[in-house]
Amino acid sequence: MARRGAECYIQPMRHLLLLPLITAASMVAADPAVIREVQAEATDRGWTFHVTIEHPDTGWGDYADGWRVEDADGNVLGFRELLHPHVNEQPFTRSLSGVVIPAGVTEVFIRARTNVTDWDTATEYVVLPH
Repeated sequence: MARRGAECYIQPMRHLLLLPLITAASMVAADPAVIREVQAEATDRGWTFHVTIEHPDTGWGDYADGWRVEDADGNVLGFRELLHPHVNEQPFTRSLSGVVIPAGVTEVFIRARTNVTDWDTATEYVVLPH
């Protein structure tokens, strides 16, 4: 009888110990957001960027939540926050206007972020039209 009681006690503890491992593993396996297309246009109020992103958004737990414009040194020139998941809208395009590009800068890089993986290491290279 003592052994039977121990089995009942150990079984629930084993499940509790596995939960954090499953959660951590799923976060590591999360996909980054992929930049599919970038259009840039100069306006009288700065540059406007139209960025198309694809990501297997699953809801609030894992979604593409932003992208930014960087110069060659990694300085952030503009940031577009994405305020909600796009589960049924893939890929999707969002724009950012009024980005000030310093004189002499002829190329920028677009970097995407998800709420799980943070900023991706990959960037999309964009030559600014003259």
